[in-house]
Amino acid sequence: MKITIIYDNTAHLPALAPDWGFACLVETGGGTILFDTGAKGAILMANMAALGIDPATIDTVFISHNHWDHTGGMAELLQAHPTAVCIPAACPAPDGATTVQSVEKPVEIFDNVYSTGQLGGTEQSLVVQNDGRAVVIVGCSHPGVNTIIDAAGRFGAVTSLIGGLHGFSDFALIDRLERICPAHCTRHIATIERDYPDRYLAAGAGRVLAI
Repeated sequence: MKITIIYDNTAHLPALAPDWGFACLVETGGGTILFDTGAKGAILMANMAALGIDPATIDTVFISHNHWDHTGGMAELLQAHPTAVCIPAACPAPDGATTVQSVEKPVEIFDNVYSTGQLGGTEQSLVVQNDGRAVVIVGCSHPGVNTIIDAAGRFGAVTSLIGGLHGFSDFALIDRLERICPAHCTRHIATIERDYPDRYLAAGAGRVLAI
């Protein structure tokens, strides 16, 4: 599996624009998923172009939750490439999608790729399963990191966590992980990097994670 961070508060590559928001491309054997769309369509599309990512390769847009910094680029992306969209039930259906999957409970998106289901009435996370292990990608973790990890655990032992963690500070949970890549809204990135250097992966637009 390959994860390319397209949109983030910081830029890993100088050719890419940083901006408040999050989006990443998740490439698996089952399909290619755009996880969230950042805040601004122009930045999303420009960063994709700089990374050589063709919108036509995207099989599904997966929206974690209905906040502007995760959905703002969706209209422009769907204009460039109408495709399927998977949203939590609390999120209104977008215009321009070929199909819309509204999720309340855990569901399989592709082979070995799942939604945790809508947690906390607002947000879903993406889970990719591989040999009994689970990689979890999150938008902002509003339902709580522990809640998300517990929900994802039905698909395998959670080994990696990637994305926005907001005010997450229950750092003992990191002891259960092999890798953590805090991005976007995470308040305590510096603490995680300092205290867990062997598990920490830096984020930023342009960062590629092979997991």
